Amino acid sequence: MSLVRINKKLYARYGGAVRAILRNGCIVLQGHLPTWKDVVDACQTAATKYSTTHVVNDIVCDEVKDTPMRLPSLHDDALDGRKPDVLIIGGGISGVSIARELSRWKLDILLVDKEPDLALQASGRNDGEVHPGIDLSKGSLKHHYIRKGNAMYAQVCKELDVPFRRVGQYVCFNKGYLKPLVALYCLWRKQHDGISDTKLISGEELHRAEPNFGEEFKFAISNPSSGCVCPYGLTIAYAENAVQNGAEVALNTAVLSMQLENGKIKSVETNRGTIYPHLVINAAGVFSEDIAKMAGDRFFSIHPRRGTNSILDKKAGAFMHSIASIKEITRSKTHSKGGGILHTVHDNLLVGPDAVETYEKENVATRRESIEHVFAKQKKTMPRLSERDIITYFTGVRAPTFEEDFIIERGRKTKNLIHCAGIQSPGLTTAPAVALDIADMAVDMLKKEIAVEKNADFSPIRHGVPVLREMSDEQRAEMIRKNPDYGIMVCRCEEVSKGEILDALRSPICVPTVDGVKKRVRPGMGRCQGGFCSPPVMQIIAEFLGVPLSEVKKSSAESTITFGRTK
Repeated sequence: MSLVRINKKLYARYGGAVRAILRNGCIVLQGHLPTWKDVVDACQTAATKYSTTHVVNDIVCDEVKDTPMRLPSLHDDALDGRKPDVLIIGGGISGVSIARELSRWKLDILLVDKEPDLALQASGRNDGEVHPGIDLSKGSLKHHYIRKGNAMYAQVCKELDVPFRRVGQYVCFNKGYLKPLVALYCLWRKQHDGISDTKLISGEELHRAEPNFGEEFKFAISNPSSGCVCPYGLTIAYAENAVQNGAEVALNTAVLSMQLENGKIKSVETNRGTIYPHLVINAAGVFSEDIAKMAGDRFFSIHPRRGTNSILDKKAGAFMHSIASIKEITRSKTHSKGGGILHTVHDNLLVGPDAVETYEKENVATRRESIEHVFAKQKKTMPRLSERDIITYFTGVRAPTFEEDFIIERGRKTKNLIHCAGIQSPGLTTAPAVALDIADMAVDMLKKEIAVEKNADFSPIRHGVPVLREMSDEQRAEMIRKNPDYGIMVCRCEEVSKGEILDALRSPICVPTVDGVKKRVRPGMGRCQGGFCSPPVMQIIAEFLGVPLSEVKKSSAESTITFGRTK
């Protein structure tokens, strides 16, 4: 779209309040608008889907409050003077998968994240679906990577000892007259876009597979290649394997500023000292635009998008065993789609997410209207769905660009920089394939400055904590015989033993908090949500660390649980 046409559209909608200019190959929007919705609409008016000419948002908005990034309370010089070959910013699925693939080479790799644990933002706050790509057309990076990433999942999860299931996906229709049109759509996706497992099935076949789905469904699109994985479990596994192969992960480490010299990043200032990297990889999620700006390479903007999921009790997991949603044909162009229903690898049902634009990058509060909206839609998919089965809910904030595509490229102005930005759904699916390309890109760039050799000691195998609840009685008895701690039950809902909790604390990336243990071996994930098991988990952590119970935290240094003895 030409700049003249963009400005005509903006003038017709907003008068002279907003205008677009071309700067450094980007479409920059300037002006003043009252609401964030207006800002997003204006930027989307200027954007072309999947284009590499990005929209940069410089509009002043009355509604937007200046909310500074949350920073860790930790301040030390542990990283001061470090000179890594590669500095990766961001401990989500993108950053850790890149770290693992780079560890195949003899490189000094440092990954930093400002949070007290990995996958605390979008990578740990999504539904865990491994997508088939049925909704993606050729021409986007999302489409380029999704089939490659999907095909890699079985092998990657086997290597990293992470549960993964191909449960299949159904997109369900209750209007029979749409079937010829949808059949053509499926044929196009299959033959033109390469989504080879796409097929149309009848309502009878759908109900044989999933008897609890709505009786009015006439047909469905089926994609058996769809799967589910634990997103935070996979993120942690990737990071642990990277550390096993020589990488370093520094949590509670925030990037504060950068010094540039001759078009390159010379140094990176953090709350734990100044780092001098050869190469920087920007995988900072909703903060990737901020990192790009620090690096003098801001050519895109992120508009955060909030999504809420609900987790249902395992008894609801018996109602269906796949991934599904009703497809309703509407004229709406909003992103609030109402999500779907997913049978998780842990046998719960997950319902969601919705999609709501927000300017708040770190506000993960859950709102009643989000849950109500999603359940109202998904009860049409499966009428037995009930809010009474919810045991917890969570909200994540995704990081889309206005072009709704990934940014996987070298810095445009800054020479020693790679961006892995704009990563939203299906970023979890594409991560294994994206990581391979970025690792290759990084090695090619580094070889121009330093000697780079293969890591002969690299091992792709990571062994997770043994899961006793999945073992036979004989196997459990043998484990308990070798280590009696496996016979001490701590979490009844999820059947987690003291031995498994201690294994998690001894893992390559130890996060000795209640939430850190919960994410690794699941005490507190069941129906009671930690009501019974949290105190003994705290006691185990305190004994492991050799500290008083009052020093054990929920998730971060600021999340105090107890203050001391009362008697």
